[in-house]
Amino acid sequence: MHGAVQSLKFGDLDELPDPIDLSADDDGRSMYRFVSELYPICRSITGEGVRRTLNQIMEHIPLTICEVPSGLQVFDWTVPLEWNIRDAYVKDSAGERVIDFRTSNLHVLGYSIPVHRRIGLSELREHLFSDPQQPDWIPYRTSYYKQAWGFCLSHRQLLELPDDEYEVCIDSSLEAGHLTFGELLVRGRSSDEVLISCHVCHPSLCNDNLSGIAVACALAKRLGSMDLRYSYRFLFIPGTIGSITWAAIRRPHLSKIKHGFVLTCVGDRGSPTYKASRRGDAEIDRAWTYVLKQSGSAFDILPFSPFGYDERQYCSPGLNLPVGCFMRTPHGQFPEYHTSADDLSFVSAPSLSDSAAKAFTTIDVIEKNHKYLNLKPLCEPKLGDYGLYSTIGGHSAGDLQMAILWLLNMSDGTNSLLDIAARCNLPWGIMKEAVRALSEAGLLKQVEEPD
Repeated sequence: MHGAVQSLKFGDLDELPDPIDLSADDDGRSMYRFVSELYPICRSITGEGVRRTLNQIMEHIPLTICEVPSGLQVFDWTVPLEWNIRDAYVKDSAGERVIDFRTSNLHVLGYSIPVHRRIGLSELREHLFSDPQQPDWIPYRTSYYKQAWGFCLSHRQLLELPDDEYEVCIDSSLEAGHLTFGELLVRGRSSDEVLISCHVCHPSLCNDNLSGIAVACALAKRLGSMDLRYSYRFLFIPGTIGSITWAAIRRPHLSKIKHGFVLTCVGDRGSPTYKASRRGDAEIDRAWTYVLKQSGSAFDILPFSPFGYDERQYCSPGLNLPVGCFMRTPHGQFPEYHTSADDLSFVSAPSLSDSAAKAFTTIDVIEKNHKYLNLKPLCEPKLGDYGLYSTIGGHSAGDLQMAILWLLNMSDGTNSLLDIAARCNLPWGIMKEAVRALSEAGLLKQVEEPD
């Protein structure tokens, strides 16, 4: 296991340790196995489930574990009490568990206060949650900021409960403790950072939670052994309160964030979707749009809205970070969302692999997105003399030839490689090859960027 534990308060801005060399099988099967390992853990916005999850992530990448005390004021919010649960059930008069936390950790209303009593069916119903729209699935429900207790069950099971006396027990605790999150900085040549964030707060939900964790780990492992332009900060945080807490603690550091995206719902079989940052035209927005357009498959680009995952915190007007959100089917738009049907059968290894590949290609675009200067801008250079033009006339130019021509025409020091690639609609790999060929021929020079 790699990493360390920090107790954080305002003003703690210490840098994280250098990453170690990482090597592992990053394909979809590996990510799917990791999702399977994390699936049984009961997570919430605080507590041992989050720590167990982070400890398992640390078996793959060298996180620093950060502990923030309950009661700390973070902007308009307060770090909540820590919640832990050991067992929960509803027993009928014969002593049979008719609702059992050991069967599914979704059976308990998240953050339920402890309770142990006997009640009748009518009173029990006041504490039961089901979804008539999906009668065979257990819904995921929480009560983070208002003390309550309850159980979740399928609507079919709710309708079948007989009139009886029931023993209800939730063996939980809600007391002063910590909010826990994991952070990894993969250092590049620049101190400017790309933020990659995912949430670790949901119990057994594979697409909405675990898929983002698995893809983020795969990206971190791959980037950890590369020579990078930017530094990459990976966050494994509880949703909403985690990003708010991190932003409050790290506020003086936020000016280093130049690009970023949230990973969530990246394991289902739907088409890729990117939700733009609040800025709408940030470089990360244009990079994701270009990569998805070049993929040759169906995709969707959504405008920013102040509803969703942690991108809405990063994009709040006081922060206004260039952070979007990458997903496949957006949250709330698949019936399995926040139900027991978001299980291991709902995510797939090919989808995880495809999501990771698209994310990595987008990172590559950001990494290589320099501006260039045509060193012979007075008309078109005689490319044949540089071995860059076919001597046979009468045929259409190929992609590489067109990329060379576009680069020479647009490289006036003001257009980035992404600007040119998006305009000529050519693949990123071809654009990079054209840059290499022109640079080696002495026709193109990278514009020096200010420190």
